Amino acid sequence: MKSAATLAEAFAEICKMEAPLNERLTAYSDALRALNFPFAEAYDDLVARLKAGEVGAMAPDVGEPMPPFDLPAHSGRLVSLDEILAPGPAVISFNRGHWCPFCKIELATIASHQDEIAARGAQLVSILPERQQFVRRLPQEILSRFIILTDIDNAYALSLGLAMWVGRRVADLMQGHGYRLAEYQGNDGWFVPLPATFVVGADGRVLARRVDPEFRQRMEIADILAALDKAR
Repeated sequence: MKSAATLAEAFAEICKMEAPLNERLTAYSDALRALNFPFAEAYDDLVARLKAGEVGAMAPDVGEPMPPFDLPAHSGRLVSLDEILAPGPAVISFNRGHWCPFCKIELATIASHQDEIAARGAQLVSILPERQQFVRRLPQEILSRFIILTDIDNAYALSLGLAMWVGRRVADLMQGHGYRLAEYQGNDGWFVPLPATFVVGADGRVLARRVDPEFRQRMEIADILAALDKAR
């Protein structure tokens, strides 16, 4: 990737990269450091705290049932896990919000492989803690390919052990850069889900997952497709 003068330029270049998902995400992390963005060091500290606290350790493991949910979709109606799995398996990701570049890179990359995923009978689902008016700010390429569900107050993420407090340093940085989580989420707790991806079979059991305090890396497309192939 060519050197970018601004973070926005770097993000645009990364979105056009022909590379595996985690190479794209690493390129964005590198851009944060190269441009001396304060989030880079703050995220290092946050990841270290999450690892020390074993955040995500209690989330459903492979072979275990995915706990049920009823969450609101953009239409306003509640969508259940049973409804999502009725036609077949699903790829369910937890994401921090429409404002998160790492999440947008992940979701756009998965969305670009929708045809391959759909050919294996699976649907795409993203669970965010945001009110739907802000969910709709996601790029259309994501909104048109994912079922986007709102997890009010991170209640479902909390039940899975995936809710995390961003910490005062990251919160201050976010506020200083115009990220208004209190407005997006309808509360001022500064909690977000630990980004995680679960491939869930039609029987409701987890086929594969990535749950990692290193939230700057996500589940690769190849691993998603391999899990769906194995289920078939």
